[in-house]
Amino acid sequence: MAKGILTKRERQVFELLVANKTTKDIASELNISEKTVRNHISNSMQKLGVKGRASAVVELLKLKEISL
Repeated sequence: MAKGILTKRERQVFELLVANKTTKDIASELNISEKTVRNHISNSMQKLGVKGRASAVVELLKLKEISL
């Protein structure tokens, strides 16, 4: 899979997730609702074909979509 599977916003959400931010932290940092944060996460998981945030993070690291 080529780089760019995620939207810019989805990538921002996951970068904050791997920085150990909560859904609430991410929402306030990006100035969006917690529901929107959860939507970005679930959309990303669907694109990646994984269940769970941890699996999504592992896949995104493998694909070099995000870094630690």
